Amino acid sequence: QVQLVESGGGLVQSGGSLRLTCKAPRTITSVFNPSTMGWYRQAPGQSREMVASITRSGTTTYADSVKGRFTISRDNSRKTVYLDMTRLKVDDTAVYYCHRDSPQVGIAWGQGTQVTVSG
Repeated sequence: QVQLVESGGGLVQSGGSLRLTCKAPRTITSVFNPSTMGWYRQAPGQSREMVASITRSGTTTYADSVKGRFTISRDNSRKTVYLDMTRLKVDDTAVYYCHRDSPQVGIAWGQGTQVTVSG
């Protein structure tokens, strides 16, 4: 069963912006709300890396490479997490994955959404 569904990827020019959305339609609220949610990415030939995460209390963490450009947020009422990406660079090109770390039921991944930044 697909637990997390990403959307919003696409092709954008360098310097542009995109918003990624991750929805958890099959996750009950009592599981979603305490979960730490995050975004990871994987570029061709590279390891998957953490981009941003947000805890149940709203504490955020960012990779150094995206600080000041990306913003993660969550809407618990919609069981949704967002990643607002601005001033995109060619190096941001990757498949972006939504990630859930639940204290009750563990880890889940989305299927990924492609982000391509052209120079």
